[in-house]
Amino acid sequence: MARARVRAAGKTPVIAEWIPQDEVTAGKMCVRPSRRSLLGLDWFIFCLADVQTGFGPFVSVYLTAQKWTQGDIGLVLSVAGIVGLIGRVPGGAVVDAVRSERDAAMLAAIGIGASALMMAVWPLFPSVLLASVLSAAANCVLNPAVAAISLGLVGYHAIGPRLGRNSRFASLGTGVAAAGMGACGYLFSSRAVFFVTAALLIPTLIALSNIRAAEIDPVRAHSGVAAHEEFGPGLRRLLTNRPLIAFAGATALFQFANAAMLPLMGSVMTMRSANWAEILIAACIIVPQLVVALCSPWIGRQAERWGRRPLLLLGFAALPLRCVLFADTPDPYLIVVFQVLDGISAAVLGVLVPLIAADLARNSGHYNLTQGIIGTAVGIGASISTTFAGYVSDRYGSHIAFLGLGVAASCALLFTLVAMPETRPQQGAIGGDGPASR
Repeated sequence: MARARVRAAGKTPVIAEWIPQDEVTAGKMCVRPSRRSLLGLDWFIFCLADVQTGFGPFVSVYLTAQKWTQGDIGLVLSVAGIVGLIGRVPGGAVVDAVRSERDAAMLAAIGIGASALMMAVWPLFPSVLLASVLSAAANCVLNPAVAAISLGLVGYHAIGPRLGRNSRFASLGTGVAAAGMGACGYLFSSRAVFFVTAALLIPTLIALSNIRAAEIDPVRAHSGVAAHEEFGPGLRRLLTNRPLIAFAGATALFQFANAAMLPLMGSVMTMRSANWAEILIAACIIVPQLVVALCSPWIGRQAERWGRRPLLLLGFAALPLRCVLFADTPDPYLIVVFQVLDGISAAVLGVLVPLIAADLARNSGHYNLTQGIIGTAVGIGASISTTFAGYVSDRYGSHIAFLGLGVAASCALLFTLVAMPETRPQQGAIGGDGPASR
């Protein structure tokens, strides 16, 4: 394999290492990232998960404590959900269009911190609605920006393990934040959670500043457009990519089956064991996070060795099994154990969604737009899931609802098996046009 020595011309010298020739993008050599940048990305993701956790279930608790009606709370959450759904494709396109992914991530993180502060200071309907919309829109930019920074730093040859590491730190951050904010809300008030969320913006931005902008290859971060290819042909090639359409459909089916599982089980647990329902639900959230933290780096490594498809099938296969176990298990404590399966699916998809997006968008220049397309499919599936499960549960009972979700999960697995090809580039084809299957 050809090797190249890299130095920054006319600037302060940076650490230069011998790198593979397949990391040459658009005729330009790329410097392997320094330890400072990689650790900065680790801690940025960890702190960012802390900030994002503040806008989870704590919003409903806080607004209920402020004497809001359930109708008003539902309206705010629904508007934020709609913005998050329709904003994913534009958010990805914005990240593809900007010159600095790091600046895009910084502005989006500031938007989330400002939203938390608005909620804490002015718990009035207009300001809370604006804060919710701002937070949802910021997340549409933030998530693809993080993936773009990762790809721009490490390149295709290391993106699998890097995404596994990202997933681990995000999971750890979410778990720590959920425990810390829950304790903060218990010891002080539900409003204090949002002051803490806003304050966490400071370490988040400090961590981001440790990622050296000069080490993020802007061409590689967008799944670099080849020197001879203009914007239009690359975009058309992406939108006619059959594996992308198949993967978006598979993830939509998966989320249709998955999104309603835990809320539905929460209702069942409340009826079976009302005194312990909150603790059991908390355990059902924590167990998958632990599995994700443990397994994600391994999944990232194996995706480079085995390919994407075997692991994707593993993640999809865990869901129908979980549906059947939820339907036929009366013991709520066993449900917590079964959540290990949720952790397996979450770890697989957390790593493979941005990884397969990078495979499919290669040399199109639209990596982040590709993520937005997949994210929109995920959002559509998740939004329909809860309505479907609630209707079936009310009419036929929770047992039938879980089995119905299991049928949808089996369809997702079958569809993936039949329609989704392997997307890992062949050895030595890193700089090529991407997967052979189109």
